[in-house]
Amino acid sequence: MTSVTPQNPRVLSGMRPTGRLHLGHYHGVLKNWVELQHEFECFFFVADWHALTTDYEDPSGIPRATWDMVVDWLAAGVSAGSSTLFIQSRVPEHAELHLLLSMITPLGWLERVPSYKDQQEKLKEKDLATYGFLGYPLLQSADILIYKAGQVPVGEDQVAHVEMTREIARRFNHIYGREPDFEEKAEQAKRKMGKKNAKMFDQLRRSWTEQGDQQALDKARALLETQANITVGDRERLLGYLEGGGRVILPEPQPLLARAAKMPGLDGQKMSKSYGNTIALRDDPDEVAQKLRTMPTDPARVRRTDPGNPDVCPVWQFHEVYSDDGVKDWVQAGCRSAGIGCIECKQPIIEAVRAELGPIQARAAELEAQPETVRSFINEGCERARDVARETMDEVRHAMSLAQGRGPMAPGRRRCERP
Repeated sequence: MTSVTPQNPRVLSGMRPTGRLHLGHYHGVLKNWVELQHEFECFFFVADWHALTTDYEDPSGIPRATWDMVVDWLAAGVSAGSSTLFIQSRVPEHAELHLLLSMITPLGWLERVPSYKDQQEKLKEKDLATYGFLGYPLLQSADILIYKAGQVPVGEDQVAHVEMTREIARRFNHIYGREPDFEEKAEQAKRKMGKKNAKMFDQLRRSWTEQGDQQALDKARALLETQANITVGDRERLLGYLEGGGRVILPEPQPLLARAAKMPGLDGQKMSKSYGNTIALRDDPDEVAQKLRTMPTDPARVRRTDPGNPDVCPVWQFHEVYSDDGVKDWVQAGCRSAGIGCIECKQPIIEAVRAELGPIQARAAELEAQPETVRSFINEGCERARDVARETMDEVRHAMSLAQGRGPMAPGRRRCERP
């Protein structure tokens, strides 16, 4: 696992409310959260506004899905005492920061997010021609930046979202955290490069800031490195002018890539509700056993006496997650020689999965019987999260000349103050 820098040890992660969670969530996310919460200051949130970006037509299931998901978090070992658990929509400052960041974010940056067109293709049955869907990566950025998170646990497919958040933070700091006369000093430094190079720098900077052209940014950086007529201070100032510099109001986060076990579905694909191949954390033990016993296996093993190949069998992927080397060797030898049947091969998996889920299910039952306890955990988390979010927004408003007590209208704004 990537380490968190001691200068900024806050971690933030969230999940859309999808209802009861399954083994894919447990191995891919929750086990990582349980580990992180004992080492760092962690904020874990229910991303209910994000659910609206694709399910805005019928949001009626979100409250129940939120409840079921939070119960599963707690049952899996995420602690309200060791981390801050909250619901996104209960901290309206997220929406305010999202709005303010939208004022400075080029459209091109949103349109080039890899998942934008991918999701539109996957969800063709839904009308996703909305600003909410286009802007959801920016809302993600607001979620991260409002807590000044140093690290964000993500899979490799989400690294691009964190990188965009870094770019937005850099741009915000450049616009609102500059030194006095920053632009004038940057223009003076640029003129030292000569007319031709200064013109090229302007063109590349415009392509980067207006269109999000990464190639233009790289070329501009390289151009500055070749300039012998400018001082080191001028070069740093022009880099800041290009990338965003000055006072850091919103720190840039880093992606935190965790070594998470890839939990396959019952059919060998990724475990997902949309594929109907899941084992839920609260599935009845008999249901768990039935699902595993009826898993497909190597299609070459038509009869018990036919040898098989574990490498093409979904059951082997479960052994990779749950079995020790001794059991794996037994499976490899027995399957390839037809020394064991598929039912025998599945039995260690059935026992291991049921043993893993037993304590989680017992804890979930306790939590379901104590709804006020769960609500108090979330209420306290929402308050803690909102206190931090308010501090950040005070800085952001001040930087953007929106703070109370600034300007000629300040004395008459008493009725507009926040409670």
